[in-house]
Amino acid sequence: MTEKIRVLVVDDSAFARQVVRRVLERAADIEVVDIARDGLEALEKVTLLRPDVLTLDLVMPNVDGIGVLEALPRADGPRVVVVSSARIDSDLGIAALSAGAIDLVEKPTTQATDRLYEMADELVDRVRIAYQARPLASQVPAPRPQPSPSPPADVPTPIDAVVLGTSTGGPQALAHVLSAFPADFPVPIVVVVHMPPGYMGALARRLDGISALKVIEGHDGLVLTRGMAVLAPTGAHTRLEPSPLGLRISLDYVRTPGELHIPSVDRLFASAADVLGARALGVVLTGMGQDGIVGARQLVERGGKVIAEAESSCVVYGMPRAIAEAGLADRVIALDDIAEAVLSRLR
Repeated sequence: MTEKIRVLVVDDSAFARQVVRRVLERAADIEVVDIARDGLEALEKVTLLRPDVLTLDLVMPNVDGIGVLEALPRADGPRVVVVSSARIDSDLGIAALSAGAIDLVEKPTTQATDRLYEMADELVDRVRIAYQARPLASQVPAPRPQPSPSPPADVPTPIDAVVLGTSTGGPQALAHVLSAFPADFPVPIVVVVHMPPGYMGALARRLDGISALKVIEGHDGLVLTRGMAVLAPTGAHTRLEPSPLGLRISLDYVRTPGELHIPSVDRLFASAADVLGARALGVVLTGMGQDGIVGARQLVERGGKVIAEAESSCVVYGMPRAIAEAGLADRVIALDDIAEAVLSRLR
């Protein structure tokens, strides 16, 4: 990288500003251009300094983090990485992602100084990813209501479940897609989204509030029903398995050496391939990395189809790119058209 990533650190805590600044300045490709002590000062310095990335606290005086996000320029404003505490701010964190933040990093506290060293690589990586992400103005178009996909009662539904994987930019993309589905969506949807610990329940609540579907965080043994969207809990792999009552969730807490993500899109898709084969539909939305490519290949080999989000609408074109370039995508389409593509496949 020839130019450094210019970062503005925004936090009302002097300790947090010091920690974040120290962590970022260790990276050769990052320059901390200034700090801001509250949201009002942050907006003034965004106009003056035009940073590439903001690290943003959410609970601040004058203007809070959500207010900052809502006031930032949409076309050429900085990308935002939230640095906050999941135990205190999980609902606020999800609201920030919905308002355009790229990612979340858990903030160290004065009682946990050692967390500085644990979060250093994560924070630097998130800032680099945010720098490469699409501007706020182009992230999510307005959802379009979709008609019911329900077939006549005497015609069997060709798909028994939709499995979906996403990462960076995923909460916004999920909100867009799930809110476009009707309440009588004929099959369950199981979702893996890469999130820090402590936020999945808040994300489920937010998506449930804006969608006609029943959106919940999954648990071991949960029996899946039509019109249900289940978010895989953080810290365990989510698999599909048959049961006397129907398809259900099974959680696996064993981590294989070299695995980057728990839960893993690969594990979810592979289980769908094993249990459902051609009767599973995979969807891969915006995200960094390649999680999902192994499971998608198994799904396609068993006769299943995979839809990948197009580069034009991805916040980060990583996971869908891997699927498309491997020739595993049945369709590569923009976010605005994915709900209709899924419904068409179900019909």
